[in-house]
Amino acid sequence: MIYYVDIDETICFYEGERDYPQANPIKENIEAINRLYNAGHTIVYWTARGTVTGLDWTELTRKQLKEWGAKYTDVKLGKPYYDLFICDKAISSHIFFDKEAP
Repeated sequence: MIYYVDIDETICFYEGERDYPQANPIKENIEAINRLYNAGHTIVYWTARGTVTGLDWTELTRKQLKEWGAKYTDVKLGKPYYDLFICDKAISSHIFFDKEAP
């Protein structure tokens, strides 16, 4: 299977306002995605970082994924910025990781 996985608030969180260099990994979520990668699935981290501002966060994002031990096949920036994504194949990270929504 091919899994597209968001980064912010999915495999990392912020203590205050969203400031990408200050992101903190959610280790149990990264481990869950790594298990899928280890089982032979394609993992693509897809993020909207820089979509609104036009800033290129590629280097920082790849560095963070490496530091956090996140395994992946590819990293893509340029995901559209939205408030709600409606899709027949979409699943909430809270449901996927079996957690209650905030």
